[in-house]
Amino acid sequence: MPFQSPVAEYLFVLDHVVGYDQVMGTERFSGADRDTAAAVLTEAGRLCDDIMAPLRRDGDLHPARLENGVTRTSPGFAEGYKAIAEGGWVGAAATPDHGGLGLPMSVVTGINEMMAGANLSLQLAPLLTQGQIEALEHHASEELKEQYLPKLISGEWTGTMNLTEPQAGSDVGALRSTAVENGDGSYAISGQKIYISWGDHDVAENICHLVLARLPDGGPGTKGISLFLVPKFIPDEQNRPGVANGVKTVSLEHKLGIHGSPTAVLQYEGATGWLVGKPHGGMAAMFTMMNNARLGVGGQGIGIAEGAYQHALAYAIDRQQGPTPTGTAGIVDHADVRRMLTTMKADIFAARCMALDCAVAIDMSTATGDAGWKARAALLTPLAKSFGTDIGMDVAREGVQVHGGMGVIEETGAAQFSRDVRVTAIYEGTNGIQAMDLVARKMADGGDAAFALIDEIVAHAETARARFPKMAEAVWSAAETLRETTEWVLAQKDLNERFAGAVAYQRGFARVLGAHYHLRAAMVEAEEGSRTKLARIYITRLLPEHTNCFTEAVVGAEGLYALSLDELAA
Repeated sequence: MPFQSPVAEYLFVLDHVVGYDQVMGTERFSGADRDTAAAVLTEAGRLCDDIMAPLRRDGDLHPARLENGVTRTSPGFAEGYKAIAEGGWVGAAATPDHGGLGLPMSVVTGINEMMAGANLSLQLAPLLTQGQIEALEHHASEELKEQYLPKLISGEWTGTMNLTEPQAGSDVGALRSTAVENGDGSYAISGQKIYISWGDHDVAENICHLVLARLPDGGPGTKGISLFLVPKFIPDEQNRPGVANGVKTVSLEHKLGIHGSPTAVLQYEGATGWLVGKPHGGMAAMFTMMNNARLGVGGQGIGIAEGAYQHALAYAIDRQQGPTPTGTAGIVDHADVRRMLTTMKADIFAARCMALDCAVAIDMSTATGDAGWKARAALLTPLAKSFGTDIGMDVAREGVQVHGGMGVIEETGAAQFSRDVRVTAIYEGTNGIQAMDLVARKMADGGDAAFALIDEIVAHAETARARFPKMAEAVWSAAETLRETTEWVLAQKDLNERFAGAVAYQRGFARVLGAHYHLRAAMVEAEEGSRTKLARIYITRLLPEHTNCFTEAVVGAEGLYALSLDELAA
């Protein structure tokens, strides 16, 4: 089934749910008014539907491969990437100083989600480059900016991030890669990096790696790590790709999904690189890239959910199987199939609102420098990443179920969504790490940002009581339970007590937020319409999950360690 970018849905959420009017009301983003946002999203949707989506299946069936030291990408990917680059989409969020469009993250989040829904494997290339552009804009020297940013923004060169090593996954501080001064302002980088998405390919003329490594005087752990820019080809005097650098592609990973995305093992052997930011300040520079990347990954989950839902709905409408209540419709008219499809749709809306709400907070923080907006963006980031990818997995799984036996037959394409989305809950920090971040760092303000968001949910529920008393009461009650659970979390001085229920707390928080967004959408309608019907489905069928989540969140850690290792293995 052809993919159709949900442009109208983004515009509804921006207009009526997350307050995009605040963003375009700032001096920084005054040029990105509502008409501009609509035109940009419409054009991006056309690219996704007409060029990227038709390549998705070929990427799955014909994975990237390494032949005689040369990485060959999937059929059509080079042409697809060229269309992305020539359209200016790689530099959509970049500042105009070096050729970027300067669009707000609120709009770019919609663009990236559509691209992910159309073709996640291909979308990873511009997404990673966008992250590198942001890191260089904030931390690189003026010389590096002038040399690399125009090439990255134009899409002539692509960017990667190199954190993980065989012995250092989430524990980045355990990395062993080294950097030694060459005496000319450059450094010799040595070590091995794994799981490098788009680490090698043939769709652009150069690849710029952001590499974490340790200087000789770098202490142990993350505080001793520095960040370096290491190109595949060292630029010559005309800033064209010159001699090959000392970085070699050892292999490409054979993965569960996203087969069209070449995930490389890279070996650095005295490769020439340049310091980005201050010595030993690598993690701060990298997190500039990672924070917005986490929102981007949440959008990837939502994009896949959208694709899986569209695929399942089309199948359910066409598939005839057994008597239905009307006697005429396809399996879409069976109650259980309706349950799956309606809850899929309701969850996608909630997750999309969460991502765009986070994006608006990022934009307002960028435009105003206001500490409150910055705290809101920080709080929403782990929620948007984890819920977006969890919902991506949930919806893709249900998409297979809607197809029944045909769901496990690869030719239908339903299984690809489930395989592709699975990694999104793992990279850019697993969803468990997001939850630990939520209950620890994001609560370091004493819960001020969380309570401010809860107060907002409660206040809106009070306003909604006159029109939707039952739904408003359910949202109000859930928000107060969230408040009580947050107070319990803050009272735990032993972080392990918080961590034991962090994933459940995170899920429950997201469930309540989703209900808030649905209630806001229902309030927009003059009379009861489709938004109200969808809100009722979410609030009556999905919101009740928060009760179990918050019950688990306050149990604590002791029971998790009750079984000995021998008992676990028995």
